[in-house]
Amino acid sequence: MANDDIRFDNPLKQLGFEHDDIIPPGGFGAVMARAGLGKTSVMVQLALSAMLRGKRVLHISLDDPVKKINLWYKELFQLLVGRKNIGPQTGLWESILTKRFIMALKSNDFNVSKLEKRLTDLADQDIFSPDVIVIDGLLFDESIRHTMLDLKPLADGYASCIWFTVHIHRHEPAGPDGLPVQLTGVHDLVDAAILIHAEDKGIMVKKLKGGTASNERESLMIDPSTMLIKA
Repeated sequence: MANDDIRFDNPLKQLGFEHDDIIPPGGFGAVMARAGLGKTSVMVQLALSAMLRGKRVLHISLDDPVKKINLWYKELFQLLVGRKNIGPQTGLWESILTKRFIMALKSNDFNVSKLEKRLTDLADQDIFSPDVIVIDGLLFDESIRHTMLDLKPLADGYASCIWFTVHIHRHEPAGPDGLPVQLTGVHDLVDAAILIHAEDKGIMVKKLKGGTASNERESLMIDPSTMLIKA
């Protein structure tokens, strides 16, 4: 079965992100939530959608080992396939693995110049060159603007969009721009921001920035049993 036959639409389309890539080449996106609400699962769903459209995804984890991240991908892929009721797709899973490269780093080892060198080595050997970069676990502190500005030439050079997970805290006041305080000072660099938050009715996904003005829905729900965004 060809990838086009089992296409997974951009899971945030109904929030006004009509373009499948959501953010442009060279752009930055943020998936924001408190601990345990599903930042990594949403990021992996976005990555799987990209991979099934032929995009190459570099997933950089600063918290979890490669084995755990790979398990996230495999389990969510199987759940997405199961939701479409099309049966096992082992061959497709194996084929899209060529579209993904996982790096597991310690948070204090993350360095843009080292990352750039490693990507150059991979590209020069024709091993991997990313269209989408996921950075999961980077601390959004007072140094984040400097880090993002350092990443910008790398993103532009590969024509690659970069997604970050951003850890926020309960009851923190919003920044002066109305966005979570973690984006204060970098809101101008972020093309799209997604908030995952808990309400009485469940875990919800809401758009904070980016996309079109018209949403089909104000928010989407995450199924707590699968961590999939509900269609």
